[in-house]
Amino acid sequence: MRLGSRIESAAHTDKNYLRPLSACRTPRPEYTRRMNPDATTNPSRPAAEFRTAPPDLPIPNRLNFALVAIVCAAALGLLWLGSHVGSWWVVGAVGVVFSYVLLTNYALLHEASHGNLQSNAARNYWLGLVAGALFPMPITLMRSTHQGHHDHNRTDVEMFDLYYPGDNRIIKYVRWYGILCGFFWPLVPLGAMIFSLAPQPIRDRIFGRSQPRGYLLNGIHQAAVWLVRGETLLIIGLFIALFWLLDLRWQNTLVLYACFAFNWSTRQYIGHAFSKRDVIEGAWNLRHNRLMSFLLLHGEYDLNHHRHPEISWYYLPRLSPPDASQPNYLKQYWRQWLGPRPAAEPEPVAVELSPTRQ
Repeated sequence: MRLGSRIESAAHTDKNYLRPLSACRTPRPEYTRRMNPDATTNPSRPAAEFRTAPPDLPIPNRLNFALVAIVCAAALGLLWLGSHVGSWWVVGAVGVVFSYVLLTNYALLHEASHGNLQSNAARNYWLGLVAGALFPMPITLMRSTHQGHHDHNRTDVEMFDLYYPGDNRIIKYVRWYGILCGFFWPLVPLGAMIFSLAPQPIRDRIFGRSQPRGYLLNGIHQAAVWLVRGETLLIIGLFIALFWLLDLRWQNTLVLYACFAFNWSTRQYIGHAFSKRDVIEGAWNLRHNRLMSFLLLHGEYDLNHHRHPEISWYYLPRLSPPDASQPNYLKQYWRQWLGPRPAAEPEPVAVELSPTRQ
C-alpha cells in the first residue's frame, strides 16, 4: 500500500492501529472503552469503539478550525520575524511570544490525539497533522504516547515527582529538574526521528515492550509504523520548505524553539505533581487567570480531562462542581521546584492490553 493510501485510510478510520484510552484499574461504565482483539492483526478494523461526547457537549468544530489556522499563521509569522530582526534580545522576545503560541498549538494537538479536534475523523487527523508538524511531532506518535500516559498515570513509570527509599536520588533529581528546565521537549522530536528511521532491532531495543519507555509506543503496530515514518518525512519536508520560503536562520529558529522547549517542558507535569497515586484521579484541577486558561485551552483542568477524555476542552470548566477545590496554578508550579518527595502511597495498577492483543 502506498504511503498516501495509508495516510488517507488512517484519516478516515482515525483511531485505527491504536489501543484505546482505557480508563482505570476498576472498570467504571462512564470511562470504559471496548477493545477489539483483532486490532493488531487486522488493521482494517478499528482498534476501539471510543465513547463519544454527550450531544449537548458537541466538539466546537469551527472554533477549533479557526484556532488551528490562527495559530499556524502566527507561528509562521513569528518564525519569519525571528529570523529577520536585528538584535538577539529582540529574537529572544519573539521567542517568548512564539512559546506561548505553541502552547496553544500543543493544546490543539492534544485535542486531536483524543479525536476531539473535529467531529469528522478525517478532518481531525489532518488538522492534528498540521498541529503536530509545528511542535514538531507526528500525530500518530502523539496519540500512542498520550494514550500510554492515560493508561499509566501515577504508576511507577510516570512517578517523576516521588521516589522510593531504594531509588537513586541523584537520577531522580536530575530527571525532575531536567523536565522543569526544558529538556523534556528535545526528546520528543529526537524520539520521533529514531522511531521513524531506525531499523526494527534498534527500535525494539529502545522502545520495545520490555523497555521502561515501551508503554508509550506499544499502541503503534504494523502499518502505523509506516504512518509515523510518513508523517515524520512530511514534517522534515515542511521545515526544509519553510527555511527556503521564509529565509529562516537556523540559529534564530533554534532560539525560538528553545523558548518553547522551556515553556512547554516546565509545565508538563504541573497537573499531576504530588497528586494521589490513581490512574484516573491522579491529577489536579488548577486555578489560572483567564488569558492563560484560554491559551492552554483549559489545560489546567487536568483532573476533569482524565475523568472525561472524550469531552472537548471547551467544556472542561463546566465539569467541576461550584465548590470544587482548585489549587492555584502558580503556587503549584513553584511547589515543583522544591524537588521530588518520598512516595507515601502504593503504586496504582496500570491499564494493560489484554492477552489476546499482546
